[in-house]
Amino acid sequence: MSRIGKKPVVIPPGVTATVDGQAISVKGGKGELSFTAPDSVSVALAEGKIAVTPRNDSTQARAMWGTTRSMVNNLMIGVSKGFERKLEITGVGYKAVVSGKSLRLSLGYSHDVTFPIPVAIAIAAPKPTEISITGIDKRQVGQTAAELRALRPPEPYKGKGVKYADEFIFRKEGKKK
Repeated sequence: MSRIGKKPVVIPPGVTATVDGQAISVKGGKGELSFTAPDSVSVALAEGKIAVTPRNDSTQARAMWGTTRSMVNNLMIGVSKGFERKLEITGVGYKAVVSGKSLRLSLGYSHDVTFPIPVAIAIAAPKPTEISITGIDKRQVGQTAAELRALRPPEPYKGKGVKYADEFIFRKEGKKK
């Protein structure tokens, strides 16, 4: 039994939501998002709330119940507040600079890495060692952050690389003589 799926999603003020069969579209101050729910769950809009219920008692329907509710909740948060992910760059000479529609990173390679900024995403570098990724789609913000981190993942000996701001890197002790 899904604990998350049982709770209906409350539509915040300033946000309009429409449900057309399995398609949910949400419009708010920051933009517009839509999501198509799987056929194993039903979505209903009533009294300023969106309720998700499984169509039957199958494992697939129960699995999609909480997932669909979370996706709809992320739509509401995205169009009202938006999402942000922060990255930190550690290493001598490692830095990031936003130039136009691309992010230029110096990550210790023999060349600078140029990362094209996706359309619905805003990337800022308030300091040369910090990157802030913002947008209304949680999946796209997280995917962009993961792609940037993958360019130079943090290593455990000196801690150099690109890491999430809230990530803890276990440090290892080097070789002893």
